[in-house]
Amino acid sequence: QVQLVESGGGLVQAGGSLRLSCAASGIIFSRNAMGWYRQAPGKQRGFVAGITRGGSPTYVDFAKGRFTISRDNAKNTVYLQMNSLKPEDTAVYYCAADGGLGYFGHWGQGTQVTVSS
Repeated sequence: QVQLVESGGGLVQAGGSLRLSCAASGIIFSRNAMGWYRQAPGKQRGFVAGITRGGSPTYVDFAKGRFTISRDNAKNTVYLQMNSLKPEDTAVYYCAADGGLGYFGHWGQGTQVTVSS
């Protein structure tokens, strides 16, 4: 059974930083592309960052220069380092795995990030 468990969310002031973690089990982690998505209240879930099996990252425009995605295959964990946080970054952040299929079909339960102004 695939499990993705996010952690590291919380309340932070604008300009602060958080590092999200996503621990995966039930999959061969190194064979999965991984991603982070977020969903703010009243909005659709949207892509934030992704990382290929080989470690190449991609980012949505608002994340470039502020967020860094990384992976540790030995720990079956993907990270999202978020710096210079803004109130508009407030959302539930979800981890996703592609199961080697090229689309994100496995999801975690999400972790809340709240940025106060």
